[in-house]
This record gives sequence, C-alpha cells and structure tokens, in this order.
Amino acid sequence: MTVAKSLVLFALAAVAEIGGAWLVWQGVREHRGWLWIGAGFIALGLYGLVATLQPDADFGRILAAYGGVFVAGSLAWGMVVDGFRPDRYDVAGACICLVGVAVIMYAPRPA
Repeated sequence: MTVAKSLVLFALAAVAEIGGAWLVWQGVREHRGWLWIGAGFIALGLYGLVATLQPDADFGRILAAYGGVFVAGSLAWGMVVDGFRPDRYDVAGACICLVGVAVIMYAPRPA
C-alpha cells in the first residue's frame, strides 16, 4: 500500500506543480491576468504540501525522485492541454527519468 500511496501522491504533486506553473505562464505570457497568476501560486503551494505527505521522510530523495515525475508529467501535460507532440527523444528521456524515480524511491534498502 505504501508504494501505491506514494504513486498517487506523486501524481497529485505533478498536477499541482505543473498546473500551477501553467496557470502562471498563462497569466503572464498569455496576458490572462492576475486571477490566473494567483491560482497558479495557490496550486504551487499545494504542490509543496502534497510533497510532504510522501511516506519516505527524506526530503532530498523525495525531491530528486519528483524531478523525474515532473519531466514525464510536463510532457504529458503539454500533450493533453497544449497539443504538444513529443518526439522519440522526449519519450525516451521521460522513460529514463521514470526508471530513475523507481530506483530512487522503491529500490530495497537495508533497514
């Protein structure tokens, strides 16, 4: 159950951080205004909160692993929300990152 909980939290964190950054981007770069920027700031704050809920207590490990989730999630967000079409190198890089996440977070460690 711990791995499942961790994966759900990584997905929630990805939506909050990537969505928050996208909202700020839209507010500033697409001139949608302060409401979008403010919503982005709130979502980015929620990302920070969700990250603290990971079962592992090591901040550095969580943030390092989340970096890989962020890479893959950003490409997926771009595909779904902005119509971005990743090439094979984008996909290969994201897969490498996700393998890194699995090694960092879920490799067996001595107790």
